Amino acid sequence: MFIVHALKNRVKIRSQFMYILRPHLCVINSACPICDFSTHNYKNRVVFFEGNPKNSMDLNSSLSSNTIPVVSTLTKPNEDAKSSPTSSSSEVHKPICYWPGVYHSPVTDALWNERVSINERLFDIPDDAPPPTELLTRTPSESRTTIVYAFSSDSTLREQYKDPWNEFRIGKLLEDLDALACTVTFKHCSDDDITTRPLMLVTASVDRIVLKKPISVDRDLKISGSIIWVGRSSIEIQMEVITEGEGPDDSDSVALTANFIFVARDYKTSKAAQVNRLTPETEQEKFLYDGAEARDKARRMKRGEDKKQSDKSEVNRLEALLSEGRIFCDMPALADRDSILLRDTRLENALICHPQQRNLHGRIFGGFLMHRAFELAFSTAYAFAGIVPSFLEVDHVDFYKPVDVGDFLRFKSCVLYTEHDNPDQPLIYIEVVAHVTRPEIRSSVVSNTFYFTFTVRPEAKATKNGFRLRNVVPATEEEARSVLERMDAEALQRSQSI
Repeated sequence: MFIVHALKNRVKIRSQFMYILRPHLCVINSACPICDFSTHNYKNRVVFFEGNPKNSMDLNSSLSSNTIPVVSTLTKPNEDAKSSPTSSSSEVHKPICYWPGVYHSPVTDALWNERVSINERLFDIPDDAPPPTELLTRTPSESRTTIVYAFSSDSTLREQYKDPWNEFRIGKLLEDLDALACTVTFKHCSDDDITTRPLMLVTASVDRIVLKKPISVDRDLKISGSIIWVGRSSIEIQMEVITEGEGPDDSDSVALTANFIFVARDYKTSKAAQVNRLTPETEQEKFLYDGAEARDKARRMKRGEDKKQSDKSEVNRLEALLSEGRIFCDMPALADRDSILLRDTRLENALICHPQQRNLHGRIFGGFLMHRAFELAFSTAYAFAGIVPSFLEVDHVDFYKPVDVGDFLRFKSCVLYTEHDNPDQPLIYIEVVAHVTRPEIRSSVVSNTFYFTFTVRPEAKATKNGFRLRNVVPATEEEARSVLERMDAEALQRSQSI
């Protein structure tokens, strides 16, 4: 049984002294010469497991020899952090440039350290190292990983993850889901040959993330992730967020499901690389494998259909969408007062990507991009509805191009359309587009697209009598095509879930 401690080490960089966090391993319930702890306990930790997760949420009974407790990254009030300066002869195990910064969540930090412990070649790759030559066959259980958040016993961890409504911050959850998906993929793709260079694994897309019930930070929860399908160079990972039952007789329930798709690239050439094969064992694993393979075929067919020209029915749908928008533009005094132009729902923010936000490959962490996109989407829905929105789904995320440290990144959001089929749960569909902008060469390219679905909180809606969401109408053909594409994608997802 091992425990991770975050110690401060004094290092000299460019004639200045600074402190960095240095995790190390020591055996629980025994003396540690580095941290000077004679005993350890599991309180104030988040932990995660490898292999099949246990059904019980009891942390003490769940800890095993491959459990890694994670220390909260914030120091508790009135609590002195224990530190131990290292001698001048000590060395940092990883390059300083790859230490996760204070930005990263405790879960992301732990998962990244786990990947380093699996494959230390990532930080010292010889130029002449050959690519992997032998493909292995693995089962889903070999790479399955579970994270446990001990919210009930760790008030500091609760503060790091709760939102103003005492629920789990969805933006930070997206970060942790991306980090977990990458760790599961990393385990599946690793080989036993230490002489070959490892694969570079990147997030290609997020198929769907569905919130089934609100996630409170008052009770412990866990996230379990496993490989459900493997192609030639692509991998699909399914994750479930499981919340603890409210009472002793209540069983745990799934609060959120997510499907991520990763692709493997050769570390040197950046070309697509083959990944280890997958052999599902149980009936449930075989069922998930078949479903993922069907989705992959549907995506390939969709790409082929997108290349075809628009037929007459689509032209008619475009005209119907644009008719009200033309009235807004040409006769604004006569426009429908229950509608609003799409362009008037837009919000935007911009940022410079800093080194603290990069992943182990030196590129900007995909979870960070999703976090920032979600925050903007939430703000857009809030400003549009006039009352606090409630998150329902991440409909789809595409990662077109990598984002590098130093990039000037612009996020642009808008409300694509709304639905009022269920008056108790009206829907708001948000699009967020990320642009990598390079002013010095007058370049701006789309790096990511994100699609979110929100509704409004019932308690907030009850305070506004006669509340109704406005309809959103496009004013240009480009806007109308974006709306139609999202409507068709949403209809396809619904038909597949039936």
